Amino acid sequence: MPKILVIDDDPMVRFTLSRMLQKGGYAVHLAEDGLAGLRSFRNLKPDVVITDLVMPVKEGLDTIRLLREWDPEAEIIAISGGARLANKDLLSEAAVLGAASVIAKPFEPEELLAAVARCLQASDAAVQIDC
Repeated sequence: MPKILVIDDDPMVRFTLSRMLQKGGYAVHLAEDGLAGLRSFRNLKPDVVITDLVMPVKEGLDTIRLLREWDPEAEIIAISGGARLANKDLLSEAAVLGAASVIAKPFEPEELLAAVARCLQASDAAVQIDC
């Protein structure tokens, strides 16, 4: 069962994403900010990381930068609903930093599940090429 790490400071968002992803057949691990997410990433080695961009302690863009340094092949999905006017800029910057998908909140469950599926397919393709 693929492991998904969800990093978001909003408890309700974490709960909702967890339920959505579990129904999709994924093992879900949660972190309340970028710092906790980075610790979890090192311990779990998740298949996909979903991170919010606007968070206290360690925000999402810094989290993505560090994940890319630690694992250039990490599959990352950036989500954001904060700072409505700057939202598109934050999501664009996340894509430049290496997020495989960027999704503006609010989004439909199908949109997130499709992004996770694409990340898992990309990861599987990379493993097959390396073999």
